Amino acid sequence: MRSEGVLSSGLSMAELGLRIRTERRTRGLSIDRLTELSGISRSMVSEVERGTKTPTVLVLDRLATALGTSIGRLLDEPAHQAMRVLRHSGQRVLRDPSGWERRVLSPVLEDVEFEFMRTTIGPGVDAGEFAPHAPGSREYLAVESGSLRLTINGRPYELGTGDSAYYPGDCRHAFANDGPADCVYYLAMELGAAGQHDPRTVRHDPHTGQHDPWKEPLDG
Repeated sequence: MRSEGVLSSGLSMAELGLRIRTERRTRGLSIDRLTELSGISRSMVSEVERGTKTPTVLVLDRLATALGTSIGRLLDEPAHQAMRVLRHSGQRVLRDPSGWERRVLSPVLEDVEFEFMRTTIGPGVDAGEFAPHAPGSREYLAVESGSLRLTINGRPYELGTGDSAYYPGDCRHAFANDGPADCVYYLAMELGAAGQHDPRTVRHDPHTGQHDPWKEPLDG
């Protein structure tokens, strides 16, 4: 795991670690169980919780998924106002050292597990494969510019400027840019059962029915 900064907009690694630890304990999970569910190594989970390691976006997403929530909820407190404006300077941004960026455009709301984001992937960058979310989850994607290789359960789909796609969020999904310029796309994600699935349930591939242990623990 590289130690470059991933988060902007002022959230410290210590604050992020505390939120992850609080979410884990609220769900009655041990570090060992979170390691098993996320596929992240135990040492990495422990260091992220202590705020001594900066996670990549992929690592943070797998931790959020294992906890039955979204990255946005780990980064922000829920909004209580009926109306909220998120200024560009106040939006949470995650920058991965491999060359891509995720900007969270939606506020965190009480009892609503929804995330709207804008992602920029540099030319030749593979953002990696993301874990299946809770059953019933949905994702909607639209490419603003450039080209995107969207892979769902191992099957690639080539998308270009103006193309859009829908896919079940409880599938394995991966994003890569094979083109010569930046790819910019928008993604709306709705977690199934309002994110209230039991993260202690062993994850299975929704198409094969087989246990998906993510092979080796991920260190980033």
